Amino acid sequence: MRETWIALIALISLSQPASFSAKAQQNFWTGPNAYLGQTPSGDIPEPFAPHLLTDSGYFILGRVAFSPDGRQFFYGNNDAWFSSEHQRLSYFRFDDASQKWQGPVMLARYYSTPTFAMDGKTLLVRSGYIEKMHETPNGWSAPECWLKRNYPLFDYMPTLSGRAYVGSSGTWGKPSNASDWQFAVMPADIHDTSIKSLGQPLNSPGFNGDFYIAPDESYIIISAKETPDYECELWISFRNAEDKWSQPQSLGPAINEGKAHRFGQYVSPDGKYLFFTKGTSPKDCGLYWVRFDGLLSKMKAQAKW
Repeated sequence: MRETWIALIALISLSQPASFSAKAQQNFWTGPNAYLGQTPSGDIPEPFAPHLLTDSGYFILGRVAFSPDGRQFFYGNNDAWFSSEHQRLSYFRFDDASQKWQGPVMLARYYSTPTFAMDGKTLLVRSGYIEKMHETPNGWSAPECWLKRNYPLFDYMPTLSGRAYVGSSGTWGKPSNASDWQFAVMPADIHDTSIKSLGQPLNSPGFNGDFYIAPDESYIIISAKETPDYECELWISFRNAEDKWSQPQSLGPAINEGKAHRFGQYVSPDGKYLFFTKGTSPKDCGLYWVRFDGLLSKMKAQAKW
């Protein structure tokens, strides 16, 4: 039986004044406490909150997630790439009373790849399948089964249209064969068990599984050119009105310099920063961030179909 640790931390005090308004929520992203209070990164990737996220023997495992208001930060960590024995899901929470970030607090063992549903109050996490956690007045509920298929659901991400994107061997390949995995899309109807590969030009020979999709499906960031040793680069593709994807472009030498496994790509809800995990082995894996909104505009202008 899996052991699940639930953090019972109140998100908003009942005695909190009414001045905590929508305007305050909006301003949080531009205030000094945003992004765990870290000094904003520039155009060159930098380690994100290394002093806060350092845990001896552990590294950030894949995609992270900020809550839509920026006041919570979720991440998975582990001490190995291919074992979930020590995998765990943790988070930080900004406390309005003390005006400080509190954490980390471990939410659950054996989980990773946190993703917010479009309601902004449901956290989707992955074990062998997709489970959901609900935000309550007393903290976060225990994970419960939500979506299970007879094919893998890797890096599952929902979108505003209701469709969801995954890396999977789908109905066309074997889960054990990494080269069968493709970037794919699932229909909005949760009862519809079909899955469709995104095909070319997004999928290439080898493993296709690590990605980030924009909530409006306007662009996708993929881990591309992956070698047998899992070295890869981050590339971007854009979707047009005909539901066609542009030729993937490299995000450039500043992000892709040197050989490394780059995965867990994620763009903050305000659209300003790209986060990703980078390393050549579990021992040197770390979370990086880089200013992204300007680069996104540049890449979009260069997109070719």
